[in-house]
Amino acid sequence: MMKKEIKGGIYLVLDPSINQKELLEKLKQALDGGVDIIQIWNHWPESFSQSDKIGVIEEIVEITQKYSIPVLINDDWELLKETDLDGVHFDEIPESFEEIQTEIWREFIAGITCSNDVEIIQWADDHNFDYISFCSMFPSKSVDTCEIVRPETVQKTREITNLPLFVSGGITTENLGDLNELDFQGVAVISGILSSDSPEKSVTEYQEVLNNLNSIS
Repeated sequence: MMKKEIKGGIYLVLDPSINQKELLEKLKQALDGGVDIIQIWNHWPESFSQSDKIGVIEEIVEITQKYSIPVLINDDWELLKETDLDGVHFDEIPESFEEIQTEIWREFIAGITCSNDVEIIQWADDHNFDYISFCSMFPSKSVDTCEIVRPETVQKTREITNLPLFVSGGITTENLGDLNELDFQGVAVISGILSSDSPEKSVTEYQEVLNNLNSIS
């Protein structure tokens, strides 16, 4: 399986704790809207077994196949050994990334969350990660454990790496424009799309704002 490329765009984080039928329907609508990346958040129902997780992942991967976009798992990298997931998004630096690479026999996409810790940015660049995501740009219920990212941290990142940068945390189509002075390639969203009555329309609106920002920069 050829490794897909991460460039930027709309990065949808799926919350598997919500009703599965509703989740998959919203996913289909978001894909029709033009989502570029899918991540399955490590927020499973407590009753879920490993086989339950694999079942949901397989359904998501099957739905996304015709769109040829990457599907990532949050933190639980061992699921890459049992499914056709494209990669893993780490919330922090893993204890032994080299061992993880050895255990996953194929190439995979790797991304990581960064707040204001420049050392994480340097580590990700040194280990040939595929992208960095900044959390949280704004206050958000889903990322209440993240500190607010300072704009100068994102600016400093460009002195360290050329990796694609994503902004996340409380981002709406209304406040995304407030980040117009920062150099980033994509935006990661949960509720801004999943809570919408029309995920397809919401993705399109995020994409329009992002495209306008990219055309200005």
